[in-house]
Amino acid sequence: MEWTPIWLSLKLAACTTLILFLIGIPLAYWLSRRHSLAKVVIEAMLTMPLVLPPSVLGFYLLLTFSPNSLLGSWLHTHFNISLVFSFEGLVVASVIYSLPFMVSPVKSALAHLPVSLAEASYTMGKSKLETFYSIQLPNIKSSLWTATVLTFAHTLGEFGVVLMIGGKLDGVTKVASIAIYDAVDNNQYHEANLYSLVLFAITFVIVILVFIFNRNSARGPLE
Repeated sequence: MEWTPIWLSLKLAACTTLILFLIGIPLAYWLSRRHSLAKVVIEAMLTMPLVLPPSVLGFYLLLTFSPNSLLGSWLHTHFNISLVFSFEGLVVASVIYSLPFMVSPVKSALAHLPVSLAEASYTMGKSKLETFYSIQLPNIKSSLWTATVLTFAHTLGEFGVVLMIGGKLDGVTKVASIAIYDAVDNNQYHEANLYSLVLFAITFVIVILVFIFNRNSARGPLE
């Protein structure tokens, strides 16, 4: 069994989770505080990766990133970047596909925080940004942890989207899920079983860590 697909899967999941942690939390905060038509539209768009077949989302992303598209042509002309059949394309596609797994738990936790927490912070002279980082985020640690781990685990097991965008280039876009599919397609069931066992073990450990963290968090003064 080649370990490169496992490494690529872990690298993809780590990059996607880091990016979504940086952009998903501010977006979740904005959505938890807004009540407008724009919020409804954005939430609907965030939900689409959950309900659309991955192949459908992957197909439209493939068209969007294609060198023949406006975006693909602009990126290639000005930055010499090609998102189709590249690891960078997998990262962009994974960020879009896994976005709701980061945003939804954080948004729900922020929306259920008592308003009095923020109001008390404001009366002490803290700004909204200071209140967000020093008061609100510490009170949703378990939700942050859950969102981060779910995003990582979800990206780790992606198949349809990464296959459409990246194909199965060895050492570049052939992640573990694609390696399993390729092995089964070539009747190499022993190899497919090894890849599957490794992914199962990693995901199982991740889920166990979530339960342990949330169990310990429930004993503290968190949400």
